[in-house]
Amino acid sequence: MSRLRTAADQAFSRRGFLVASAAGGVAFGFSRVIAAIDPAVPGSVPAATTGPSFDPTLWFGIDSAGIITVNIIRAEMGQHVGTALARILADELEADWDKVRIVHVDTDPKWGLMVTGGSWSVWQTYPVFSQAGAAGRIALIEAGAKLMGVSAASCTARAGAVHAGGRSMSYGDIAKSGAVARQFTADEMKTLPIKPVKDRRLIGKPVHALDMDAKINGSGIYGIDAKVPGMVYARPKMPPTRNGSKVVSVDDSAAKGVKGYLRYLVLDDPSDTVPGWVMVIASSYYAAIKATDLLKVTWTPGAGADVSEKMLLDHGAALVAKADGGIKLDVADDDTTPSFGNAAGKTLEQSYTTATVLHFQLEPLNALAFEKDGVFEIHAGNQWQSLILPTLAKALGVPETKVVMRSYLLGGGFGRRLNGDYTVPAALAAKALKRPVKMILTREDDARFDSVRSPSVQRVRMAFGDDGQIQAMEHHACAGWPTQVLAGPTLLAKTKKGGQYDPFAISGADHWYDVGHQTVRAVANDLANTTFRPGWLRSVGPGWTNWALESFMDEAAHHTKTDPVAFRLKLLTGKGRNAGSAPNAVGGALRQAEVVRRAAAKAGWGTTLPADTALGIATSFGQERDMPTWSACVAQVHVDRATGFVRVQKLTLVVDAGTIVDPDGALAQVQGAALWGLSMALHEGTGFEAGQVKDTNLNTYLPLRIADVPEMDISFVESAEVPVGLGEPATTVVGPAIGNAIFAAVGVRLRHIPITPAAVKAGLKGA
Repeated sequence: MSRLRTAADQAFSRRGFLVASAAGGVAFGFSRVIAAIDPAVPGSVPAATTGPSFDPTLWFGIDSAGIITVNIIRAEMGQHVGTALARILADELEADWDKVRIVHVDTDPKWGLMVTGGSWSVWQTYPVFSQAGAAGRIALIEAGAKLMGVSAASCTARAGAVHAGGRSMSYGDIAKSGAVARQFTADEMKTLPIKPVKDRRLIGKPVHALDMDAKINGSGIYGIDAKVPGMVYARPKMPPTRNGSKVVSVDDSAAKGVKGYLRYLVLDDPSDTVPGWVMVIASSYYAAIKATDLLKVTWTPGAGADVSEKMLLDHGAALVAKADGGIKLDVADDDTTPSFGNAAGKTLEQSYTTATVLHFQLEPLNALAFEKDGVFEIHAGNQWQSLILPTLAKALGVPETKVVMRSYLLGGGFGRRLNGDYTVPAALAAKALKRPVKMILTREDDARFDSVRSPSVQRVRMAFGDDGQIQAMEHHACAGWPTQVLAGPTLLAKTKKGGQYDPFAISGADHWYDVGHQTVRAVANDLANTTFRPGWLRSVGPGWTNWALESFMDEAAHHTKTDPVAFRLKLLTGKGRNAGSAPNAVGGALRQAEVVRRAAAKAGWGTTLPADTALGIATSFGQERDMPTWSACVAQVHVDRATGFVRVQKLTLVVDAGTIVDPDGALAQVQGAALWGLSMALHEGTGFEAGQVKDTNLNTYLPLRIADVPEMDISFVESAEVPVGLGEPATTVVGPAIGNAIFAAVGVRLRHIPITPAAVKAGLKGA
């Protein structure tokens, strides 16, 4: 998805920044600078009329009371993203934090690309909001100086006011004056004086989260809370397959006995998002639930009706075994180094698998849709509005300009709401009925309709020379490709040879270790792609690639009779392609080595522990090489030999994410990510049976319980480098650290997650 970031960056770089008084306040936003046109050229615009034109893409504004409103295009799903982003801008602006407010905006095209995922929000927004805040500060100082009759050079900004000697003027009074007007060119924006670290007053400091009160007192509105007059409720009758099902007949005779039942709809979906869906319409949600259970539908199922988890994994293994399939990444190696074909020493090879994982976000999928003044409004929580808008337009048969999404709080997203497919059936029902429709999925519906994390199969190989040194390494990973299925081929990554692959199904395998000749191959599991819609789930590809990579690194360390920490440190040299680069990866693999050292030291690596108790380590750079978040985890586990039960006693994590913008949010992100990593390692996981996930509620799908939460020691490396992502990296290191600790404790090497007590007992028998 690097192309998404590139497009956004180019758009920003072509624009200047305009500060202008408007409606009793002042607005701050980008302006499109019109290039000078030669008046001598026939048909050109005279030079006198060229200049900046103001686009209403306003990042923030200040009203006459001094209230600063920051517009947020990212989705809020518990991570306090608005607080993190607003403080970037407010710090540079020298704002009074008590007067800062945030607004989550709708999908007006003026906002550009709207997506919240990939741990991108702070990283992408930091340079934009830093510049915007700095530009605003300069403009306010200049206007305040003029109003006070002093030079701008004699003025400073602090706590929402401009100060000059013993005098001061608040931002509100400056805005009210109507005197603010300043144009910055794109080149000027790039060279604005950004505050040094020592002068920061908000970034990295404790502040009150701007959305906290609303979440606590109940005034915060989630998608499931949305209401409009005259709306009806809907619940879908789910078809037997995710793709290709067709309705043969519907019998609603029993449903008619439910008070409040109105009718059913067989959806006609030109976008093919919800084929075979039958919507039950009722005057209450309770009636919709009861009537849907009683509705009898006959379908002709589509492809995948007989698919099982075993079939998916067996098919993946067969694809990995084919040497001519998949796409090799552009991993920059010296081609003169020995590869497997001419390695003189021994080789080590292992295969690893992971199970299907559900999102199970707290708030089930929902959407409210209606048409108003010729525009379809979709009210829902969503993570990637820009992705689903074209699909909604296609489904409704209207131009994209006739569809708008209103943003709400998300009761959990974790990547599920990057796929906005759930908005389509509500919109189609609203169009057919010509009235507002509120669709809510039950927990079981939500699980069956989930864009699950695909099961995966991986093969990792390493070749050693006669001297025991690593000469070559291969990593082959096969899973469903979410970007290919949900976003289309245009958003796939491309190799230099023209091959296309899903970066979110292979990222993490292109690691920062020095291993000689390196090969990384991404293989699409076509059976997975056609059976269900593979989705992005917190940490995406590294959630499975790092399970294989870091488990294998531990196996390689033991193969060479080397301490696992020392083995990793030896390979994290920071040379060649692993040296890192500005601005996002300064220091490269040496920073990853540092978090490994710190985590090992904090956890007491090498100390003697009780019987059947041990430490295991794993490390990662997060999700993408061009925005690495260096993380390391040491897990302390105890294994009960009689039951096979694994108790994780403590997790020690050290993270280097560059500048930590929101310390409280950062800690919460790492805590949540680490616990989800633990949950997927030991508890979570489902499987496909007859084309459907076998677990559809929390009576059989068993995430981590509170009683199993271990002691956690989380620390961050103090850094002034570019802030990168924090929502996902910790998810990737916990599982392999646990697996490695189990081996260290009882000598059982497990290569599939989730790790069950039965698998541990079977391993103990074979040991």
